[in-house]
Amino acid sequence: MAEKDKRDEIISMQLDLIRQMTQNNIRRLSDDIWGASRNPQNPQAQNPQADAQNPRLSGKRTQNTSTVQNPQGSSGGAANSVKPPETKASDGGDGGKAPEKEEELPPKESMQELEKELAGYIGLAAVKKEVENLINMAMVYQMRREHGLPNTDMSLHMVFSGNPGTGKTMIARFMARVYHSLGILSKGQLVEVDRSGLVAGYIGQTAIKTAKVLESAMGGVLFIDEAYTLTSKSENDFGLEAVDTILKAMEDNRDDLVVIVAGYTELMEEFVDSNPGLRSRFNKYLDFADYTAEEMCAIFTLQCKKSQYTLDPDAERLLTEYFGAVSEAAGEFGNARGVRNTFEKVLTAQANRIAHADNITRETLMQITKADVAAATGLPADDGVPQSADKATEKDEKSDTEV
Repeated sequence: MAEKDKRDEIISMQLDLIRQMTQNNIRRLSDDIWGASRNPQNPQAQNPQADAQNPRLSGKRTQNTSTVQNPQGSSGGAANSVKPPETKASDGGDGGKAPEKEEELPPKESMQELEKELAGYIGLAAVKKEVENLINMAMVYQMRREHGLPNTDMSLHMVFSGNPGTGKTMIARFMARVYHSLGILSKGQLVEVDRSGLVAGYIGQTAIKTAKVLESAMGGVLFIDEAYTLTSKSENDFGLEAVDTILKAMEDNRDDLVVIVAGYTELMEEFVDSNPGLRSRFNKYLDFADYTAEEMCAIFTLQCKKSQYTLDPDAERLLTEYFGAVSEAAGEFGNARGVRNTFEKVLTAQANRIAHADNITRETLMQITKADVAAATGLPADDGVPQSADKATEKDEKSDTEV
């Protein structure tokens, strides 16, 4: 009889526990749909003391419906609990959704370190001088504001003009870091875009598309490459709609948005002159000259250092000769992109030279020779015979055919 009473008591405890869990589930479902609220029909669920007064539930209150309790346990003793990993719910009563992760902002940097980095950039003498002026103006602007002194309106929007690959994007990214470190911009990110990222194909869509880009750039720098394509003279062109949207954002968010437009020098002059609003808002111009042959060779050497290659002195002299020749023959080559392309060709030539060689050492893998440069650029090798990666391949194919 005692055993039957004990079994009935356990069953009763289980039923009470199931009922409590069901009520909790219903309340949580209601909270998910309608938001958290007190349940006047179930005061016991709101009052932990009510459970303590129930001898069959005392010490067994379920705090989480995902907690599974076994009244019998492994040996008929105390209950075993299996708890899921804890998750933090948001404060809005939104059904347990995790709060959105806050955007991580780039750290602010010391102006001494930034100025040191600027000085270390290869070439760009005139640009670096103008950037130093901008930094000094921004620093004084911030100091006056901190001391409660009035400031005249300072436009930070800029026009970068020059051939592709002359460092415009690099300097734009650097200025974003400077303005963020000085507290002028709240985030300091750089958003790069061109016409395709701003202009849509139908009436009314361009403004929406451009507004989304502007929203992503708030607190940082919006860098528009080849901006002159937005003001073409063709009919049914929606580029002007993008320009109008950008101009309004520049005016409404002048304290936390910098717009930099970039492109070829002559075309950027036409772009600024196409709209009085552009001329009035862009009053700082930075002209990016092509790199000299010596500067391009220095960029190549820096790339070698970063990638752990060593450049022979004879190879360096041949590279300087090559960069001088191609920059005079084609003005657009005088930039860092051409240097990167040449670097990749030289690495291909080096790989062709050593891939099947014997006794390859660490030094062999790192060394770039005059022969590698000659094979990649087509300049004469030591024997006076012009070679290039393409010509060498043609020669090999011809030899195979003859055999």
